[in-house]
Amino acid sequence: MKKIVHPDRDPAFATGAYSDGVLIDGFLFVSGQASVDFRTSQFVRGTIEEETARTLDNIAAIIGAAGGSMENIVKCTVHLADISEFDRYNAVYATYFPGIKPARTTVQSVLAENIKVEIDCIVKLPA
Repeated sequence: MKKIVHPDRDPAFATGAYSDGVLIDGFLFVSGQASVDFRTSQFVRGTIEEETARTLDNIAAIIGAAGGSMENIVKCTVHLADISEFDRYNAVYATYFPGIKPARTTVQSVLAENIKVEIDCIVKLPA
């Protein structure tokens, strides 16, 4: 049975046809997350480093709401607005995964709202 997972956030923000996370059979599928302040539901623009950190913090909040942690991520898909910022983004990303890194795909994409990064992931939660 599927279960919706969401962090403690303003429910008015999630106006699209998606869930922050969907849990099924021990797997959590986290929708694309960006640099959003969950308290105000506003995009928070900044440097690629700042947006990457906030995006990963948001992902951590969703995973935490499901009872997991960042070390449970097995796959990430990353969209960068400017692939030339890869090294700067990657330096921040690496700090969130000190152990075994998840499998990852990183591509350049046109992103909404002039954000710099969007990340979705697949998480295998502990039994």
